[in-house]
Amino acid sequence: MNRTPIVALLTTTALALGACVGGPASLGGEPPLTPTSRYQLQVEPDLDRIALAVHDTGLSAAQNDALRALVARYSYVDAVPMVIEAPAGNDAVALKTAYDVKSALAAFGVSPDRINLVSYAAPDPRAPVVVGYQTIRAAVPQCGAVWGNLGRSGDNQSASNFGCAVTANLAAQIEDPRDIQRPRAMTPSDAGRRTVVVDLYRAGKPTSAEPETLIRDTAISKAVN
Repeated sequence: MNRTPIVALLTTTALALGACVGGPASLGGEPPLTPTSRYQLQVEPDLDRIALAVHDTGLSAAQNDALRALVARYSYVDAVPMVIEAPAGNDAVALKTAYDVKSALAAFGVSPDRINLVSYAAPDPRAPVVVGYQTIRAAVPQCGAVWGNLGRSGDNQSASNFGCAVTANLAAQIEDPRDIQRPRAMTPSDAGRRTVVVDLYRAGKPTSAEPETLIRDTAISKAVN
């Protein structure tokens, strides 16, 4: 029996399977300092802008609601200008709409010295009035684009996608991306509660809260009636 074709077939199959094995789970490269630091929350530049159609009757109720929501988001931003972009062309109605927007922003709490009114080259003098500001957003990593062989862990490094899903979920849910850059300032302390505790301490009385009453091995707070 001629065994040469069988050996050649087995060799080809082994090479094909070897090609499918892929790189190590970590995909090589510079390893992270710790397995959980491969993916970290980051921010990237963004624009928060809305476009308002120009009406002869002025701003509509829906446009005022959109401006109010924009100002609510703007409250998270530091001292950056709110920019109103009116279409160039000297259309009286479009210009009036831009000034109406400026008045509405001021009425909703934006400081007038932070509102800039500029023009932009538009194909139509009645093009929408654009209003917004520069901000940042949480960068959402793209997970699962490339995978290593999870069975190849000889380098003792974490897999290339380890921690990506958790970071992506946090980035998608975070309310204020500036929390990624720096911690929030501390809120004022409860001076009233502090005074109560200090007065109890000076009177020689217990300063801790009363213990919960145990009923049938279940802790029932006295606050529940």
